[in-house]
Amino acid sequence: MEYLNEDYEEPVSPAGRYFNSSVICSYCFGFLESEVPIDDSPTMYLLQHVFLPINPRFSCIMVKDEDGNMIWKRVEVRPEEHVKVPIFPESDSGLYDQYFSDYVSRILTEKTPSNKPLWEFHVIKYPTSKACGTLIMKIHHSLGDGYSLVGALLSCLHRADDPSIPLSFPSRKPSSEPVQSHRKNFFQRLISAISSSFISISDFGWSLIKSGMIPDDITPIRSGFEGTESQPFGLSDISFPLDSFKEIKSRLGVTTNDVIAGMIFCGIRQYMQEMKSKAGKANSTAVVMFNTREAEGYSSVKDMLDPNSKGRWGNQIALLQIPIPKMNQARISNPLEFVWKAHRLIQKKRKSFGVFLLGWLLDLEMKLRGHEAVAKRIYSTLENSSMVISSLNGPLEQMALANHRVKGFYFTMTGGPENVNITIMSYMGTLRFTLRTLKGFIDEHKFKCCMQNAFQLIHKAAMNTPTTKNHSYSSSLFQKV
Repeated sequence: MEYLNEDYEEPVSPAGRYFNSSVICSYCFGFLESEVPIDDSPTMYLLQHVFLPINPRFSCIMVKDEDGNMIWKRVEVRPEEHVKVPIFPESDSGLYDQYFSDYVSRILTEKTPSNKPLWEFHVIKYPTSKACGTLIMKIHHSLGDGYSLVGALLSCLHRADDPSIPLSFPSRKPSSEPVQSHRKNFFQRLISAISSSFISISDFGWSLIKSGMIPDDITPIRSGFEGTESQPFGLSDISFPLDSFKEIKSRLGVTTNDVIAGMIFCGIRQYMQEMKSKAGKANSTAVVMFNTREAEGYSSVKDMLDPNSKGRWGNQIALLQIPIPKMNQARISNPLEFVWKAHRLIQKKRKSFGVFLLGWLLDLEMKLRGHEAVAKRIYSTLENSSMVISSLNGPLEQMALANHRVKGFYFTMTGGPENVNITIMSYMGTLRFTLRTLKGFIDEHKFKCCMQNAFQLIHKAAMNTPTTKNHSYSSSLFQKV
């Protein structure tokens, strides 16, 4: 690998080192489904003149400087070495779903060479039942989090109907609490502060214990096997109309976050119960990865590279541990109980600053013991939990890339030891749930059916419930919990 003459060097952030350590090697995968057969002739031009200029890190590798510190060092990039165009065997049906699935399962666990910039593009020119072709972006998590990478991707795309008009995203209206809540006297504010402090300390202590000392029970969604991050995973997905979630949240007076969490928890417990009797009452925890930025939406690439910007580039994420509600008779008879429980849990987390105490602890451990120790702590948190959930907002309008209309847009993450990983992406009024599950352990078909059934049960029950006045709204999914 040749170093360029340009004297570009930048320190690798602490989070960048966590995600590229001896215990964690994490990647973000973005999938763009094309409405038309893919013409890959403009690929090299787009990479050279559109993708690489977005951020200097796309032209860098991670190396140690003279003092032993990790830095980003610019190197010469040969785009053709980062583009993979697989050749599949002939299919009698004309569709290549199984070949596509097998190929994706393989690249999910493959590592990119460390002596080249840490990204790849996979161009799947074969049709599946969902698209005429698929473009897969594989980008190392040390380069940035989902917010950064989707923001970069959106700078390469445009509105399919009118490129001159910017893409728009679901609104993020602030919560509108009752007026009297803003008129608390000193005594009420003091009580609230004391309550928040106790909740935060309890939350912080519980998170530490769960991360390092008390793992979740072994269940149909947590094998307890070591090194599962390097084992084969399957990828499946389900889609629901975003309006259906809005209907439910309006009926119940909760947030979109609450409905999504309630549906996932209901589906998870149904699956556990069906696979193993009494597993629905096991101690299980979900780790929610969320964006900690104060930015209301995606920033321009220029703003993202500004260190003072609220929507700056990098890994601005936190891990939030939420106990998965157990299956009981009340929740069996009324699935809305999962939504109410999710609502109470998330409301409690909103009052806690435990996640910031954990962030402070990680920063301190980084200074005292180094990034490998922090990476081990993060790995232990994921290993002792049962699943990981993350989400991103996508545009409301259809996108296009080089005259290819994007029919579907979804993402997933790899590198952690969890056996179940659920990511949620909104695009063109649809919520797409991507399910990454451990092959040979999770029954992919049954798991997917349980999730679909959970949504149907919750939607039906909510539609039969009188409308509740809504005091809080969020379409940001889990980005701000």
